Amino acid sequence: MPTILITGAAGQIGTMLRPRLARPGRTLRLLDTRPLTAGPGEETVTASVTDLAALTAACQGADAVIHLAAIPGEAPWERILAANIGGTYAAFEAARRAGVPRVIYASSNHAVGFTPRSGFPVPDYAFGAPDTYYGVSKVTGEALAALYHHRYRMDAICLRILTCIERPLSSRQLSTWLSPDDAGRLFEACLTAPRPGFRVAYGVSANTRGGWVSLAEARALGYQPGDDAEAYAAEVIAAHGEPDPAGPVLAYLGGEFTLPDYDADRLA
Repeated sequence: MPTILITGAAGQIGTMLRPRLARPGRTLRLLDTRPLTAGPGEETVTASVTDLAALTAACQGADAVIHLAAIPGEAPWERILAANIGGTYAAFEAARRAGVPRVIYASSNHAVGFTPRSGFPVPDYAFGAPDTYYGVSKVTGEALAALYHHRYRMDAICLRILTCIERPLSSRQLSTWLSPDDAGRLFEACLTAPRPGFRVAYGVSANTRGGWVSLAEARALGYQPGDDAEAYAAEVIAAHGEPDPAGPVLAYLGGEFTLPDYDADRLA
């Protein structure tokens, strides 16, 4: 993949991926509303994913799009609709107009956040059970990916990413952590898998306390996780205690996103 457009490149995952996807002969084209400084093998574009014309121009000559840009958590419906749903439509449509053959879409476990513990491990193609407007936007993005694959034969991979941060910070995250290095491995597998078609896979490391979601489809794409949150377990448990399996945060895959604090009438 000589040229890869990354939307939302200034965000947390985009920042993690930049050094981990860099390769000789590869150009990372970084798009965000925030100005970025290009490093070796990088180009920058300052634009919003809600601007279809600008996004189509940014897609010209790209071999793949990694679509990360979104409001990264719950927000009022109007904001989710514009940024997460409208922006994802624009990403797929811009790729189609520019002839980009592959889009990798950053979905989320919150697309199926109301899956109860009795349903673990959650299957790769589990029907949507969103826990928030944010989760609804991810289900919608997966539907757009399916449409653009079936109608336009685009390769479209949806990654239901769990907790992608530098290190686990809570007892729950000992099960849901996706390390930065494993994120790089996962996205690289999605970029290089031959003709993947339409896929839905989970993004999580090989955690000892895992097993909450399937890794079968991610492994089928070529993902080989190398990290385990257990390396941080002693420190996390000392700070937060052992997780309570009967606690509300562990009742569903979506964790705290399923709690009343995320009800629509409580949103600012």
